[in-house]
Amino acid sequence: MGLAPENTLAAFDRATALGLTHLETDVRTTRDGHLVCFHDATLGRVTGQPGRVADHDLADVRRLRVDGTDQVPTLSEAMASFPSARFAIDLKDEAAIGAMARLMRANPGWAERTLVAGAWSGWLRRLRDEAPGVTTALGWRSLTTLVACSRGGVRPPGLRRGEGAAGTFAHVPIRLGRLPVHSERVIARAHELGIRVVVWTVDDPVTMRSLLDMGVDGIITDRPDVLREVLIGRGQWPTRQTPSSTSAPSPCETAQRTAWLRLRTPVLR
Repeated sequence: MGLAPENTLAAFDRATALGLTHLETDVRTTRDGHLVCFHDATLGRVTGQPGRVADHDLADVRRLRVDGTDQVPTLSEAMASFPSARFAIDLKDEAAIGAMARLMRANPGWAERTLVAGAWSGWLRRLRDEAPGVTTALGWRSLTTLVACSRGGVRPPGLRRGEGAAGTFAHVPIRLGRLPVHSERVIARAHELGIRVVVWTVDDPVTMRSLLDMGVDGIITDRPDVLREVLIGRGQWPTRQTPSSTSAPSPCETAQRTAWLRLRTPVLR
């Protein structure tokens, strides 16, 4: 259970009011090429209406309400409404790549506050080419290679320190089926390669503390209020939450900035 309807401006507002500097959302493309903050391929779960996002124009989607109350925002609207926040974006369809690149080029400074994850390395490579300055995650194949080799004590082939000049990070699920993906060994190997580790989705304080002890660089959560209290209890919550306008963004800026809002499931999206 989240603190506001997922992927809405109300959710982003609640998160930033808690002091969070990073907001995480999924992005899909409407039929007429607009980027909207929306997780599912279909509209039904959160709006109660049938059909696919990709089969509707933006005007159609904007008429719907998330959980009966909130409008579906565009990515442009969200980033403009919260200019001090950095957005971690999970691309959900290939059409979003070109639209994302155009959005970044049209808004100077936005690329530098955008962190992008996605399933396929090719998508992320193309986005880096078309939108210089965007930070991207490892693609799924590179991620699974990192996890499997690290757990087996083998150096991952094809992954070199500093790979992905855009500041590669690993967008790691808490588990794959019954297999835990995160471990001290995986995190240590990633750090050796200069890769930051961001784990999703973690809502209970015990697991949060365990991950922080392991050295993760970021936690994506549906309960940023809980994570905030955990960090305060550990003395890791920063006294100043406003990012410096002169510093380049990183996927996660030490454990003090670990509280990322997950904008994916029914929560603060």
